[in-house]
Amino acid sequence: MTGDLPEAKKPKDRTASMSFLDHLEELRWRLIKGLGGIGVGMIIAFFMGDFLVAEVMLGPTQSNFFVYQLLGIDAIDLTIQSRKLPGQFFTYWGTLIVFGGILGSPILFYQLWSFIEPAMEKSEKWKSIGHSAFITFFFLLGVAFGYFILVPFALQFFSQFQISDAIHNDFDINEYFSSLTMWVLSCGIIFQLPVLSYFFSKFGLLTPEFLKQYRRHAIISCFVLSAFLTPPDPVSQILIAIPLVLLFQLSIWISKLGVRKRNKELEQAFSER
Repeated sequence: MTGDLPEAKKPKDRTASMSFLDHLEELRWRLIKGLGGIGVGMIIAFFMGDFLVAEVMLGPTQSNFFVYQLLGIDAIDLTIQSRKLPGQFFTYWGTLIVFGGILGSPILFYQLWSFIEPAMEKSEKWKSIGHSAFITFFFLLGVAFGYFILVPFALQFFSQFQISDAIHNDFDINEYFSSLTMWVLSCGIIFQLPVLSYFFSKFGLLTPEFLKQYRRHAIISCFVLSAFLTPPDPVSQILIAIPLVLLFQLSIWISKLGVRKRNKELEQAFSER
């Protein structure tokens, strides 16, 4: 047998013959697996519950919190109270759910991306793990920014703000937990800007020229947001605003990569015809 072996046929797209209900079933199982990853994260958080509550969740309420010392913030201790009967119960389990969600976010992002990827080009499918890591990295980076940068400034600003000396700031544990969670997770979502910039640019929905056109507006918005969330001093405002400005500038650079990738793929597609 000296002849050349027959060329193997490429496997067909597994979603080519799937109906709408089949896609819904696929999405359901992807969500179940993603929520399973969050469940595993909650189990890990449960065994670390005392540490997460005392050191992580309640850490910023103490004036000796190490972040205050690193950032040079003149911090005070916060008085936290539980004004509702199940207040501490809900806060404890809420802490486990939030930390479980953060720990399990890589699995959730991977499952969601695995559902989206069949709609993309075949040459992109092998990159699903890389894309999921790309999304997870910026989400966790935003969570870290929210906890280590935004929370200390915002917490101390609101705790020391008084309209009258007759009013004493005592914070409810549920309100404190809700604010902390909102700030941290909001930063995780905001830091998806480079991710959205890449994919929108790759699909032809965004260009770096558009981002450059509104760069001055974005910079002003970053400083306005930092001024609202920090005490009225220029140092803290700059510490918050500069990372946001750099994030927008990074989105412009990543948008260029997305456009370059799109143009390369279009040239390759037309050359093969």
